[in-house]
Amino acid sequence: MKNFYITTAIYYANGSPHLGHAYEMVLTDVIARFRRLMGDQVYFLTGIDEHGQKVQQSAREKGIEPIELCDEAAVAFKGLCEKLLTSNDDFIRTTEERHKKVVRTLLQKLYDEGQIYEAEYVGYYSTRAEQFLQEKDKVNGEWPEIYGEVTEISEKNYFFKLSEYQDWLIGYLKENEDFIVPRYRLKQVQEFLKEPINDLCISRPKERLEWGIPLPFNENYVTYVWFDALVNYISAVGYGTAEFEANWPADYHVIGKDILVPSHGVYWPIMLKACDIPLPKALLVHGFWLKSGQKMSKSAGEVVDPLDMIDQFGVDSFRYFVTREMNVGQDSEFSSELFFSRYNNDLGNDLGNLLNRTLNMTTRYVDGVVPAIEVEEEIEKELQKSWGETQDEVLRLYEEFQFHQGLEKTFQFIRSINRYAEQRAPWKLAKSEEPKEQSLLKTTLATMAESLRLGATLLAPVMPEVAEKIPQLLGAQTGSASWKQSLEWSTVLTGGKVADKIILFPRPETSG
Repeated sequence: MKNFYITTAIYYANGSPHLGHAYEMVLTDVIARFRRLMGDQVYFLTGIDEHGQKVQQSAREKGIEPIELCDEAAVAFKGLCEKLLTSNDDFIRTTEERHKKVVRTLLQKLYDEGQIYEAEYVGYYSTRAEQFLQEKDKVNGEWPEIYGEVTEISEKNYFFKLSEYQDWLIGYLKENEDFIVPRYRLKQVQEFLKEPINDLCISRPKERLEWGIPLPFNENYVTYVWFDALVNYISAVGYGTAEFEANWPADYHVIGKDILVPSHGVYWPIMLKACDIPLPKALLVHGFWLKSGQKMSKSAGEVVDPLDMIDQFGVDSFRYFVTREMNVGQDSEFSSELFFSRYNNDLGNDLGNLLNRTLNMTTRYVDGVVPAIEVEEEIEKELQKSWGETQDEVLRLYEEFQFHQGLEKTFQFIRSINRYAEQRAPWKLAKSEEPKEQSLLKTTLATMAESLRLGATLLAPVMPEVAEKIPQLLGAQTGSASWKQSLEWSTVLTGGKVADKIILFPRPETSG
C-alpha cells in the first residue's frame, strides 16, 4: 500500500526561519496529522536547499565555508520543526550524497537522450534571483527591485529542452484541473504558458559558481538551482530503489504562491515527464502573510519570529492562530491585535474557561469523579445531535483543507457547551437535595465533560498537545481506540478522576 506522501517546499539556507516558513510547516503538518488520524500511512518531508550563488557569497562575507553556513541553517530549520511539533518523517539537505547521486543520475540520463545541449548564452543575469533575464522581464523599461543588480553576460552553458514540452504541459493541465489546489491558482500557470517558453539553462560555470553539484558530463560546471532543489522530492524517498514506489507519486507538494510559476508549475512537471517519472498528484498552493495589506519583508522590518511567539504563548496557540486565520490559498493579515483576540477569546475564554468550570464544578459537587449520565432530556439530546453534525462537517472541511472553517465549527460547538452549562446551571442544582436535581446535576457535569473531550479531540491535527491534555485532565485513560472511534459520544470518562483547576492559556502580561 502506497504511503500518503506530503512535502513542504525546501527552504533556502541563506535566510533565517520566519512566519512564512512556520505557517507552511504547520499547514503541512496539520494535513499529515489528519491523514494519520484517519488511518493513512503518511510520509512527511521537509528540508533545506543549500546550493547556489547567494550561499557562496554569504559564506565568503562571513569568512566561512559554504557548508558551515548550511550547517547553521540546518540547525535553525530543524529547531523550528521541533518547536512547531511538526511530525516530519525526514529532513533532507541537498548537500547529502543521497540527493547529489539522484541529481547526477537524472542529468546524465537526459544528456544521453539528447535532451540537454551546450550553447552560448548572451543576455542579462540577476545574482539575487539567480536567474537569466530577458527584456520582457523589465517593467516600464526598468528591472524590478526583486532582481537586484542585473548584469549583461556572455558564457557557454548547458540547456534543457524545456520548450519541447510546452504543448504537452498545456494539455496536461487542461485534462487535470485538480493538479493545482486551489483551482484558481491553475490560471497563473496557464497564463504563463500562453507565451512561448525558453529552454532552461541548467548549469553555471565553476569559475563563477563553485558551490553546487558538478554536472556528470562536464565537471567544469555545476547544476543550476531548479535541477538541484526540485529533485529533493524524489531523492528523499529513494528514487532508483525499491522504496520509491512506496511513496511516489507525492500526494501534495505544499508550496507558497511565489514559487508556483515557473518552478513548481512548469519546470517540475516537465522535468519529471522528460525523465519518465510520474507527476505528483497535486500542488497545494498557499498565500502570503500580510502586514497592513503588504507582504511581510525583512527589508521593511516586518518579519515575525515564530519562535518568540511560541516561547511566549505556547506552540498550540501559535498553530491554532495561523491555521484559523489563513484560508488556504489566499493571503491573510497578521497583526498582534488579531493574535491576542484569538488567544484571549477563542482559547482563553471559550475553551480554557470551559475546562476550568468543568474541573472546578466536578471537584466541588461530585468529589472530582466524573458521574454517569442519569437522565437525558431534550437539551442533552440536542447537544448530542449538534455534536454528530459538527463532527461530520468538520471532518469534511478538514478533507477539503478548509481548516479555518473546521476550527470555526469546532469552536461553535465548544461555545454551545458553555450555553448548555448556563441553561442547566449546575451551581443551582447543587444547592438542592432533591433526587431529581441531583440526577440532573450529575447528568450536566457528565455531559459537559464528554462534550468537552470530544471538542478537544477534534482539535488534534491542529493542537496536538491540547487535544491530548484535555481528555487526560478530565480523567480519561489512555486507550487503544482509533481517533475516529474517540470522536464518538461515549461513557469513556465515567468514573474517572478529574485534575485540579489549571490555566491552559494564561493571559499575557502585555498585549502590545
